[in-house]
Amino acid sequence: MEDKPARLTVLIDAEKKKAFEQLCASQDITASQVVRQLIRDYLAKHGVSYTGTASAQPE
Repeated sequence: MEDKPARLTVLIDAEKKKAFEQLCASQDITASQVVRQLIRDYLAKHGVSYTGTASAQPE
């Protein structure tokens, strides 16, 4: 059975969000891709393992 993606809601300052989205766009990457990479890096840094899914979007 495939795992369904889960939504993570984060509240941030509107100006930071705008700056973040502009930076992501300038690097031809979505904000979601950056956040997913940050989460993977954080988990790895702390030695937390998880099962990735084949349905995840490539990054």
